[in-house]
Amino acid sequence: MKLNGAFWPSSKTLCLAQTHHLSSPREHTLSQAVVFFEVEILDAKTKDKLCFLDKVRPLHKYYPQWYAARQSIRLDPKGKSLKDEDVLQHLPVGTTATFYFRDLGAQISWVTVFLTEYGGPLLLYLMFYFRAPFIYAPKYDFTTSKHWVVHLACMCHSFHYLKRLLETLFVHRFSHGTMPLRNIFKNCTYYWGFAAWMAYYINHPLYTPPTIYGEQQVRIALIIFLFCQVGNFSIHIALRNLRPPGSKTRKIPYPTKNPFTWIFLLVSCPNYTYELGSWFGFTLMTQCLPVAFFTAVGFIQMTVWAKGKHRSYLKEFRDYPPLRSPILPFVL
Repeated sequence: MKLNGAFWPSSKTLCLAQTHHLSSPREHTLSQAVVFFEVEILDAKTKDKLCFLDKVRPLHKYYPQWYAARQSIRLDPKGKSLKDEDVLQHLPVGTTATFYFRDLGAQISWVTVFLTEYGGPLLLYLMFYFRAPFIYAPKYDFTTSKHWVVHLACMCHSFHYLKRLLETLFVHRFSHGTMPLRNIFKNCTYYWGFAAWMAYYINHPLYTPPTIYGEQQVRIALIIFLFCQVGNFSIHIALRNLRPPGSKTRKIPYPTKNPFTWIFLLVSCPNYTYELGSWFGFTLMTQCLPVAFFTAVGFIQMTVWAKGKHRSYLKEFRDYPPLRSPILPFVL
């Protein structure tokens, strides 16, 4: 519930707080069907009163620097933010409601964040692949590797991030339109830094491909990678179809006719399961330590996200399937 158009009488959310002046007593009844509210907004950290709304107006009318996307409104200073679709009369407050405001900081759209953090690794990897000057010794500038697995790894890495970019533009539907601007620097450092580290060693002139199992290992790794890429895309499509355009409704995801979605029977977040499988295949393909480290770090982070989403499902849906695990069937 942000103090913008989604909160005020111009939309469905604050349907009972009209622009009439509120005077004493606290509860005013023009008829048995109409109740008016007084809303007090306090700073969540300092508890200072920001405004007292006896004539309901958006908070950014009082403080223009706090545009809608950077507002967090809570019933408790340390509680969770209210949702945009929350209705004032359904909240556990009296006719005098006290809310706590927290500034979320400068915001940026999720689409912009994803395009930036996924576009960087794609371009950086290709710079190392084509051995742009100042990366390796001058005699290797714009040369190509003699190992076919290096070219295969470049195609797989590029395919992965091109897929992510296209999904951002045409598949994903975001429940929240923005995220804090500061996060883009953290995310880009993670994705761009690991991409450069992996690309440096895989495309290095002295790189040696897997030798123990050789081509057989690379072929098996390629099958794992492609299988998981298709699975990941299938899950994203299934999740997209759960949410109509412009809607924020949440539903329990179930398997569809697509066999790649049948993993929903056992896992709450199979998109992370397939993502982990893709990077495991890429690690097996390149047999490169930086790739293995990236896979391990990604697994830890995705496990945290999956557990959080799994808990959210259990809390929100009483009939949530009990056999599901967050990310790995029967394990984690």
